Amino acid sequence: MSDSIKKYLIIGPSWVGDMVMAQSLFIDIKQREPHAHIDVLAPAWTAAIVDRMPQVSELVAANFNHGKLSLAERFCLGKALRSKGYTHAILLPNSLKSAIVPAVARIPVRTGWLGEQRWGLLNDIRRLDKQRWPMTVQRFIALGLAKDDPVRPISEVPAPLLEVDAESVAQVLKANALHRDKRILVLCPGAEFGPSKQWPAEHYASLARHYLGEGWQVWLMGSDKDLPTCQQISLANENQCEVLAGKTTLPQAVDLMSLASLVVSNDSGLMHIAAALQRPLVAIYGSTDPGHTPPLSANHVVARLGLDCSPCFKRECPLQHLNCLVQLSPEHVIKLSAAV
Repeated sequence: MSDSIKKYLIIGPSWVGDMVMAQSLFIDIKQREPHAHIDVLAPAWTAAIVDRMPQVSELVAANFNHGKLSLAERFCLGKALRSKGYTHAILLPNSLKSAIVPAVARIPVRTGWLGEQRWGLLNDIRRLDKQRWPMTVQRFIALGLAKDDPVRPISEVPAPLLEVDAESVAQVLKANALHRDKRILVLCPGAEFGPSKQWPAEHYASLARHYLGEGWQVWLMGSDKDLPTCQQISLANENQCEVLAGKTTLPQAVDLMSLASLVVSNDSGLMHIAAALQRPLVAIYGSTDPGHTPPLSANHVVARLGLDCSPCFKRECPLQHLNCLVQLSPEHVIKLSAAV
């Protein structure tokens, strides 16, 4: 590799949605530096997403216990990476522990927001002005630019675009006895963050009922934690929905999502996956702010009431009514879906 070609190790996020949004940074780097080499250090499970990003050469698996410092393991990995010849590290998380591996690996340029007082571990420290960079994806992009570069407006941020393999899609359809003979509505009623991001199950059930009546098929997707909610939605529709929550791996979920005629989702990782697959999308926001983590695609609409109490960014409604989601009617969401 030529001395003039940069070799990046990007410390990736540990959330599905954030990892999807990180692709905007990878694309931006490649557009400016076509010969740059990009590796991503992130948990092994993110391979389901990172492997679909052609800008990334390799995923370096960070198999550390979540929430633990794992100092010895981080030192060991950092030493092992010294021979890789990385020229630049970009740290997307703001945590202290995320800065250990690049420092131990002796990567010459280590860029990140100051975060948890990471003096000494970073040598290209940026101070985060949340007003200047309101969106998560803008903050990611900024770390790949020089300190004095202007803020990249969202209209100039490259959208994530995940690749899908047709053979893999065919295999997962067969494995789950699914068919493409009808239009597909994918509903994603879960959200890892908490109840304040979850549109009521009865609203999802009403939405499913409408589309089933229009001759669509309805797939309910999510993790095993979302299975009870998905079962409730299907039961309310005489079990006419395909309950896939907890039955598919993340790679399989991505493949199936790519077939959707329409996706309706809470603000979740699956929402960002749907956007990165360019699926028509209605994104439902309650306690969170679409001005902070919007779907990064052209064919989406946001369903949000904009009450005075939202966004509160709380896991549970502090007012104990959840009106930001309860009062968002299925009829309104159906009307919005016609716009995508």
